[in-house]
Amino acid sequence: MVQGTGSNVGKSLIVAGLCRVFVRQGLAVRPFKPQNMSNNAAATADGGEIGRAQALQAMAANVPPSVHMNPVLLKPEADRQSQIIVQGRRFGRMRAREFGRRKAELLPRILESFGLIAREADLVIIEGAGSPAEVNLRAGDIANMGFAEAADVPVILAADIDRGGVIASLIGTHALVSDAERARIKAFLINKFRGEVSLFADGERLIAERTGWDSLGVVPYFDGAARLPAEDAVDIRETGSQRDRKAFKIVVPVISRIANFDDLDPLKLEPGVSIRFAEAGRPLPRDADLIFLPGSKSTIDDLAGIRREGWDIDIAAHVRSGGFVVGICGGYQMLGRTIADPDGLEGTPGVHPGLGLLDIETVLTGEKRVRPVSGIEIASEHPVSGYEIHLGRTSGVGTRRPWLTIEGEADGAISADGRIMGSYVHGLFQSDAFRRAFLTRLGASADETLDFGAAVEATLDQLADHLEAHLDIDRILAIARAG
Repeated sequence: MVQGTGSNVGKSLIVAGLCRVFVRQGLAVRPFKPQNMSNNAAATADGGEIGRAQALQAMAANVPPSVHMNPVLLKPEADRQSQIIVQGRRFGRMRAREFGRRKAELLPRILESFGLIAREADLVIIEGAGSPAEVNLRAGDIANMGFAEAADVPVILAADIDRGGVIASLIGTHALVSDAERARIKAFLINKFRGEVSLFADGERLIAERTGWDSLGVVPYFDGAARLPAEDAVDIRETGSQRDRKAFKIVVPVISRIANFDDLDPLKLEPGVSIRFAEAGRPLPRDADLIFLPGSKSTIDDLAGIRREGWDIDIAAHVRSGGFVVGICGGYQMLGRTIADPDGLEGTPGVHPGLGLLDIETVLTGEKRVRPVSGIEIASEHPVSGYEIHLGRTSGVGTRRPWLTIEGEADGAISADGRIMGSYVHGLFQSDAFRRAFLTRLGASADETLDFGAAVEATLDQLADHLEAHLDIDRILAIARAG
């Protein structure tokens, strides 16, 4: 199990890279994360959903994603409330305090999933969440040491030197965990190092002396991380040079419950495209060619947030000046005339005005659709594939002019002038021929040679090479075998 001294220390990529390292050695490898918290989810073939990071790790292990790779997924809907997904299915909605009291009830389901995954594998690489030193959360823990003890697995500890305080974070973790937990941690690694690695040799020795844990090595910062799907909204990055006036500029309003923003990943790799994320408190840039409204875990609240920021006015001005707008999933719903929530699924029951850019209406329903899908874009007749994760059904005059045909049915809507487009399908832009046709139609230059799937695979191989060059891979495998 790879645990971390804190959140965002790079555990997800370390696990993905190790999955690729060991699968290249001929082992049957599976990733596993007992509990994740993310609105960036992936759909599995059996209609369930897991964290996007586990889907990437499954790709690194050359296996299809399974709901059992991430049996508990928390999808935040408000500051203190999340939707709980258990073994891929909606389990309920809980406030943070209630989940804290009840999370131990989920441990049998987690161990069941772990057993199913382990039966398929020579090696399971498990990702923790947050830090095992959060001793105030230790009672009933299912994400770190609580799981490690229940499953009786050894632990290696990852720390992020890029944020500073790495010596204190490792020695502090050693001081805070129990004697039994200290013994379960077999080694540590330093991640995201910038500069000359040898300059940290004294620090590495000091940590080993103070903790008694072996050092597995110091991993330099992996620049290729930007080419892989990000797990959390904090990881999304602007791409393209803002000085490049020839680049096609896509502007993304950063809504508070942004979800499944991996839709942007293929566009980030297009050299002729610049992506800029507009943070709260700032207007949307006037030089945008396309405004992209991403998915949302709380569409009505995020639509209200767009109005509070004045972004609805910016979007309307953008449309008047001839700009393009694309909405995916929750962003598609926002483009319509109304969003009705008769059962109060997102708060107080009622009907809420949309942005009015497409002649559609959405009704939020209790039935959640989660599935991989495929079809064609009607205009270009190019094949597309992706996935759906959403509540709600959309109808109205605008749907008579659909954007796509998905699984034999019309999907989405496109305005009469072709400048406003929306769909429920995430992952559309991973379809290379469609993406190229889409960008060309909007006046952007598209890279005719870019194969997105191959680019991700190549980056995973580069990540594995990177870890092999800087970590004691044999020692990691020996720890797993001894455990």
